[in-house]
Amino acid sequence: MRHQKPVFACLMLLASVSFAEDPVAPTLEQIMADPDWIGNAPEGAYWSDDSRSVYFDQKRVGESIRDRFLVAIDDAITTPIAADAAPNDSNASRAYNAEHSAVVWVDHGDVFWRSLPDGPVQQLTGTAASERSVQWLLGERAVTYERDGQFYRHNLEGGTVHQLANLQFADDPNKAKPFDTLRENQRRIYTSVVEDKRRADARAAHDRAAQTARAGGAPLPIYLDKSLRPAFAVLSPTGQQIVVVTAPKDHKGGKAGIMPNYMTESGYTETVTLRTRVGRNMPAAHRVWLIDLNAATVTEVSLDDLPGIDDDPLENLRKSALEWHVERGADKAEVSKQLEASEQRAVRVEGVRWAPDGALVALQFHAVDNKDRWLATVDQQARLAVQHRLSDDAWINYAHNDFGWLGDGSGLWFLSEQSGYSHLYRKQLDARRAQALTAGDFVVSDVVADRNSDYLYFRANRIEPSIWEIHRVATSGGDIETLTALGGVNHFVLAPDAASLLVMHSEFDRHEDLFHVPVGQPDAATRLTDTVTPAFKSIDWVIPAIVKIPSSRVDRDIYSKLYLPDDYDPNKRYPAVMFVHGAGYTQNAYAGWPYYFREFMFHTLLAQQGVIVIDMDYRASKGYGRDWRTAIYRNMGRPELEDFQDGIAWLADNYNVDTERLGIYGGSYGGFMTFMAMFLDPDLFAAGAALRPVVDWSHYNHGYTSNILNTPLVDPEAFERSSPIFYADGLQKPLLIAAGMQDDNVFFQDSVLLVQRFLELQKEDFELAVYPLDPHGFTHADSWLDEYRRIYKLFDRHVF
Repeated sequence: MRHQKPVFACLMLLASVSFAEDPVAPTLEQIMADPDWIGNAPEGAYWSDDSRSVYFDQKRVGESIRDRFLVAIDDAITTPIAADAAPNDSNASRAYNAEHSAVVWVDHGDVFWRSLPDGPVQQLTGTAASERSVQWLLGERAVTYERDGQFYRHNLEGGTVHQLANLQFADDPNKAKPFDTLRENQRRIYTSVVEDKRRADARAAHDRAAQTARAGGAPLPIYLDKSLRPAFAVLSPTGQQIVVVTAPKDHKGGKAGIMPNYMTESGYTETVTLRTRVGRNMPAAHRVWLIDLNAATVTEVSLDDLPGIDDDPLENLRKSALEWHVERGADKAEVSKQLEASEQRAVRVEGVRWAPDGALVALQFHAVDNKDRWLATVDQQARLAVQHRLSDDAWINYAHNDFGWLGDGSGLWFLSEQSGYSHLYRKQLDARRAQALTAGDFVVSDVVADRNSDYLYFRANRIEPSIWEIHRVATSGGDIETLTALGGVNHFVLAPDAASLLVMHSEFDRHEDLFHVPVGQPDAATRLTDTVTPAFKSIDWVIPAIVKIPSSRVDRDIYSKLYLPDDYDPNKRYPAVMFVHGAGYTQNAYAGWPYYFREFMFHTLLAQQGVIVIDMDYRASKGYGRDWRTAIYRNMGRPELEDFQDGIAWLADNYNVDTERLGIYGGSYGGFMTFMAMFLDPDLFAAGAALRPVVDWSHYNHGYTSNILNTPLVDPEAFERSSPIFYADGLQKPLLIAAGMQDDNVFFQDSVLLVQRFLELQKEDFELAVYPLDPHGFTHADSWLDEYRRIYKLFDRHVF
């Protein structure tokens, strides 16, 4: 294993790994083969109930089947679990009772429970339907669960099952009907009609009273308007209230996409209906209802008290959009009508958490226009109290939105980017302001509270942006305690007894494996699994350095991965390739196993052939705070390109890179940025490869695109400024486009649209590679190999 000289020293846990005596160089065929050859990492790991063992799944070689294993903490001995074996422990869906003396969980859609510490596993349901959302009924030996949109109570003593609510989205037949002259005439003239109606009503009332009085009887229907549909519902721990979140039943999006599949088992062309496009499937506004099961009442929770709910953050954009559309020939009256804002902003509910005693419920609301997030509590009279508001002129981060109750129910903990970075806060219900539990230029994520919410455990890149360790902080405040010292990138699962962490640890050249770390002993980590194959370990992988490249535009460094040839000579001139990560909002310049693991291997191959590779966490990337994330608001592609230009200048100044021999490539957002670089700065790169690329953002999905560019109706300037299709005339250098025809994320249509534009512009030096069977992330090794052979040949001709 060959290491470059990293800027930051990482604390690594040294594991005994056997290497071949003579490391070998990788080949393109090996790199792009089915990744089974690398080894398959543990998946979905969770603790046993006694906190002494860990379960995990692992992909079976040559199959898509996952096998389950059990590994003991004390000796790291791994034991296979038969697929048809009855469970001996609960799983990750577990819920404990208040005393922590029993646990309930769902396994393959059925409910199980056991008493702790060593009671036998008992199955409560065995149905064709799937049960979910299991919890203990407060103060009782009974559990509740949801099935087909209804909630049930299962008594452990006697095993009886009672339906707690009968929610019906239909007209209430007992509701008073509006005045109607025909009905009134019938009543006045025909006594038989009146008497028949009286008898029917009396019988119905008698039956309802008898059903209510009968212990364990089926619940009476609770009606919600037939114009609504359920989004989701959450039962209180007392079993006496339900929060129901609804959306309009008749909410319609725009015209859906259609994807043809020419390679089918039937031999005929088949089609699949796909998502609609941005601005054409606006998310339906949610409404919130509090249902009291004892009183059989339904009360809507008013959102009028959410601060800013009546504002229109897009007001100025609507005005400029009207002018923009009219200047280009649109009918002013028609566009003006479409641009009208509603009286109250549409919001959606992103989370519901009942207080431990069921007296209050916390809800997190998100504005559909993406500019506001509210955290509020609702009491049993459906009165709403706002606990926190986060506003952003760009968009609210769709990550880092965790929240929960303090153990005593006196307040909430939550994540917020209000300081510019995602941090932990504590908010007492009777306090005016929240208390910051963490602070600094780092990001907190993946928060877990222990049993009593005494501590909040979390991941953070507190040491360096590229290193993610596990930490905790007391919910009462105080110093942050670092719980791991593994270096690299780490995820975790807290043990049921809160005495240990199960850590999923990865490094540059090692995918995630499982480690045990006792809480409070970061240096006592022990390895539980080693799933990397000897074949992979035998290769002399080039380990990138994490470097800081100064930005000429903002007062921040651009963290990047740098791959250097082993025999790098500062007196020689080198070609270079820039890899552009996808997703926009993701982090790739970190010290763990990359999502782009094939590219990591490809970069070793390039470096071994005398090519320098740079992989930048350009502005928009994850892990660097709010300002870095939102730098591309209404302007995708240009701040990132400025960062590329800084990166190339830095390579030329520090590593003697020949700026006439530069290549660029990337997939998805990386493909989009390859286009923007080659169209807006045609002389910057000698050649480029755009894989599964976005060409026109108006064809992408709503959830992602509307955050950054709003919608094509409201912000047409942003879409034109940010879409490569409008700058295709700038292409001057060789370009490879590679796209899967079964891509339901970035439609294959995007690449087709650009090819047609190139034809009309009479461009010559471009190539389209088509992969009939592959979606956004290729699934066939032959396609991966063909794609990267083409990339290599392109760079071999024009860069190397």
